[in-house]
Amino acid sequence: MSDRFPIPLSVTIPSTLTLAFIFSSTAAFAGDKPVAADTTLMPALSVTANSTDTPLDEVGSAVTIITAKELEQKQTVLVSDALRTVPGVAVNRTGAVGNLTQVRIRGSEGNHTLVMIDGVEMNDPATSDEFDFGNLLAEDIERIEVLRGPQSALYGSQAVGGVINIITKKGEGAPRAAAHLEGGSFGTIMGNATVSAGGDNYNALVSAAGIHTNGISTADDRNGNDENDRYKNATFLGKFGYDFQPNFGVDFVGRYTRFDGMGDGWGTRPGDTTTPYQYAYDDNSNWNGNQYFLHPQAHLSLMDGAWQHQLGFTYYASTRDSLTGDTVTGNSTGRRYKADYQTSYLFETPDFARASHTLTFAADVERDEIDSWSAYSDIRKGNNASGYVGQYQVSLFGNLSLTGSVRADRNNMFKNANTWRGTAAYQLDATDTKLRASYGTGVKNPTLNELFGYYGTYQGNPDLKPEHSKGWDAGFDQPLFGDKALFSATWFNQRVEDLITSTYIGGKSTSVNMAGQSKIYGAELELSAEVLDDVTVRGAYTWTHGRDSTGAELVRRPTNIASLDVNYAFLDNKANVNLGVVYNGAQKDWTWGVPDYNRIVVNLGGYTLFNLAGSYQLTEALQLYARAENLFNKRYNEVFTYGAPGAAVYAGIRVGF
Repeated sequence: MSDRFPIPLSVTIPSTLTLAFIFSSTAAFAGDKPVAADTTLMPALSVTANSTDTPLDEVGSAVTIITAKELEQKQTVLVSDALRTVPGVAVNRTGAVGNLTQVRIRGSEGNHTLVMIDGVEMNDPATSDEFDFGNLLAEDIERIEVLRGPQSALYGSQAVGGVINIITKKGEGAPRAAAHLEGGSFGTIMGNATVSAGGDNYNALVSAAGIHTNGISTADDRNGNDENDRYKNATFLGKFGYDFQPNFGVDFVGRYTRFDGMGDGWGTRPGDTTTPYQYAYDDNSNWNGNQYFLHPQAHLSLMDGAWQHQLGFTYYASTRDSLTGDTVTGNSTGRRYKADYQTSYLFETPDFARASHTLTFAADVERDEIDSWSAYSDIRKGNNASGYVGQYQVSLFGNLSLTGSVRADRNNMFKNANTWRGTAAYQLDATDTKLRASYGTGVKNPTLNELFGYYGTYQGNPDLKPEHSKGWDAGFDQPLFGDKALFSATWFNQRVEDLITSTYIGGKSTSVNMAGQSKIYGAELELSAEVLDDVTVRGAYTWTHGRDSTGAELVRRPTNIASLDVNYAFLDNKANVNLGVVYNGAQKDWTWGVPDYNRIVVNLGGYTLFNLAGSYQLTEALQLYARAENLFNKRYNEVFTYGAPGAAVYAGIRVGF
């Protein structure tokens, strides 16, 4: 099958809206006043693209950075909602707040996305080796970097589709305390309190955040489900750093989240003998658990900063209890022990191609464990793995940047795997256009759960093979109007061999490899612009074509995704208004037939959500804010027969001193 495809007519509705916005907004630019170098339109560095601080001009991969300022302007509560505006990213929440929330990058599976918080791998070995965004609050976050495309050559097995790196704030300046408290629809109350400080050789930050909501019915209330499913979350963060010498210091970060909620059943409601398929319905199920990590790290700089070393250790643990009423009916616990080392050496050859070079070597060893029990099984399994990375970065003639990476992975369950990646970025001086391209290979090993199973209706498959991928992208980044705007376009193409999927055999669900090649390709558009001195506009659009090896459309991958964000700061920046629009196009999902468990493909309609947020700074220490979500009370499903919140309003107060 050819890799070159015309974009179908169905793409025209959201893309026409996006393009109309792009061209109509250009007429509104006021003069050629340059944007300051620290503008949020174009952050200067990426810390994720090459696992070292790299100027964005030298990054050959597609990367989007969400800043703390953007999160505050939108009054973002959940990180998953911030990711809905990133090109190439699809988000699916299974009903009410707190329930399973999956993020897919460029049509890859949820467990093909590596998620890190402050350098700690968050993919959970106790589940499907993916990260559940349902419990991640958007508090004390400095920036979120979304790196798209295969990154296994740097980051290992989980990074087949891309990497989401969440970097929290650290203490700076004189001792400071800040807090906010808000309440609103669905009986929701949430807040945060942070104390921080920093000096020439130290930084410290401690914070606590929480949310309690009566929620909505996880199962769609339009299907006769009227029980609200409550949720509460408490998250604590501690982050400290101390430099013993100008070139040697230590850092520590610890994070703990406790969550407790109600869910709904899946199958057929007791007494229902006529519905020919499975669905979500109200029952008496509950769940609670916690997730935490400890991560100390030492850093050493030699040769006037040219030679950098980092050595870190991580302990990660998660546990989740399933309950019927007050009775615990099952538990799953995951643990990860990890040690990692990275060294980078920077040198220049000014007499040869005006080149600067960075050599990087990294190694990590880890052990993943699961411990789960239920009425049907008692599983205890573990896996040891190690990885070794070599990378070379070179910048030539002041406008050409090349990167090559290779990684060797070893573990005690599967064959050794070798992956590689290459990127290029070239700056056209005449137009300041950056051309970029990347190619990479990836591998995703089956999870411990997929191999061994852990509950009554699921049967593990110890014969599963790793998934392998190859992917490339090419695009450009174009500053416009004297750097008052940045427009980006990217074409991506990815192939996955032996994709793991689910099926029913003998009345039990199990995981199997699909023989052959699954194909995913598409286009991404992104625009950031300062339309007027106080008005910032951001837009994104993605078209994705994903098919498995049988030609069937991959589920929960909308063909069209678009977003538009308009922010207006006025009254000398004391007041701020933000309008956000998210479009999620039609997509496929599936359920299982009754009683024969045949797979049934279902259609989920597209939807558009409008959100409005506003704030006013009463004094230097006091801010009032409010927001409305889903302004027009759109009814929709992100997952088959699971509900979604309707219109909601919230108001709060923020203090700092």
